[in-house]
Amino acid sequence: MTLRVVQLGTPRHPGEGLRIGTVRRPPRGVPRSQYRTQDWFDAWLPELAPSPAAVKLAQRADSPQQWRSFVKRYRSELAAPDKVRLLKLLAALSHQTNLSIGCYCSDESRCHRSVLRALLRQHGARLT
Repeated sequence: MTLRVVQLGTPRHPGEGLRIGTVRRPPRGVPRSQYRTQDWFDAWLPELAPSPAAVKLAQRADSPQQWRSFVKRYRSELAAPDKVRLLKLLAALSHQTNLSIGCYCSDESRCHRSVLRALLRQHGARLT
């Protein structure tokens, strides 16, 4: 059993399991009834998305230093007890079932997914 980090809206991997969207907003122009069939997500968990202020930091990041500022801010947001509980839950589930989390960004290295991946690993998740 494992947890996979994916780009939402891309074709599912075999055995990927439940796909969880960790984005602030659902995909625009897509009816809710189509989220799953269009490979967006099965469940929406906006609580793990960066705050609007953190998203602005990420979008304006033109240098490694600015990107690190975003990462620091987002990690701080995810250090709140309710967020830590969610991260631990996902990490524990990764030992029992296949699941995936994701965002819309095409480049994971410049996306909050990369931070989520690292934090989930720290909480003991089995990652692919």
